[in-house]
Amino acid sequence: MEKKKRITIARIAELAGVSKATASLVLNGRSAEYRIADETCRRIQEVANAYHYQPSIHARALRETRSYTWGLVIPDLTNFGFAQISRHLEAHCREAGIQLLIACSEDDPTIEQQVVDSLISRQVDGLIVASSTHNDEIYCRIHDQLPVVQLDRHIGESHLPMVISDACKVTAELVQAMAAEHGNRIYYFGGLLDLSPSRHRLAGYELGLHRAGFEAETRYVRHRDYQPRSGYQLMSELVDELGGELPEALFTASFTLLEGVLRYLNEHGRMDTPMRLCTFDDHYLLDCVPLRIDSIAQDCEALANHAFSLMEQLVRGRTPDNIALVLPPAIHWRTRKHA
Repeated sequence: MEKKKRITIARIAELAGVSKATASLVLNGRSAEYRIADETCRRIQEVANAYHYQPSIHARALRETRSYTWGLVIPDLTNFGFAQISRHLEAHCREAGIQLLIACSEDDPTIEQQVVDSLISRQVDGLIVASSTHNDEIYCRIHDQLPVVQLDRHIGESHLPMVISDACKVTAELVQAMAAEHGNRIYYFGGLLDLSPSRHRLAGYELGLHRAGFEAETRYVRHRDYQPRSGYQLMSELVDELGGELPEALFTASFTLLEGVLRYLNEHGRMDTPMRLCTFDDHYLLDCVPLRIDSIAQDCEALANHAFSLMEQLVRGRTPDNIALVLPPAIHWRTRKHA
């Protein structure tokens, strides 16, 4: 089968009855600068539209030393929070004429390095990263060549630009409310402590108990990764440990862990449990389950908006007024609605 050829500026010029130089100026948005007649512009544009002509992004990149491509590295596209952030960020990029390339690290530093190298090899103008790494040495070296913005996760004590949520404060507020009814008998399922969200959410759990007049006990705290299967396994192990009984109260540090817990309860016919269940991260499906689950909703749209704005300024060589943005999540109270 013969390979189809894309229409060229020379061919558009021929069909429109103008010179190649005139067609090039019009199709590259410089007609006003060179005072090209409106009728000529219309004729050229009609031919271009008829043949679905699009200017070469590669040629534009060579002229402007920009690829108009950004890289986004997240752990997992099935994570509802990251999927929401990605959706809003992609919309901003699309409207600005920027192509967003999305890659997943699976929370594995080795895979993360591979996808970052791949994005850089594609000449991205900047990287927005929800990193699984423990230090920012690699990203500092990259930042010397192209902008890097940390998203949702703070790498160690990194001073690289970032946009994250204040997980500690809001978690403390919710756990304090739980402790008013259940004391310190609140189990906690969290993610790997190498990740900043895990540390911040655990710190919020401990702070909430302290404000309620209790101290956290290690026997109530369990950690694994943020996959739903981990929530299921943690719940199964805890019920076995409690002799078949469910805990009085449980806080899960992510919706993915809660997903595993709910699957366990559903499979074992225990969705009518009086257990107090709360979680970090929100999802509209929580309004559809019989359990009244209070949740912490991150402002995914605001996280995306600020990440886009920050990266756009950095790519243009501007110095942002604030390179460390910490946004407040909000508690979605479901128990109080039915009180």
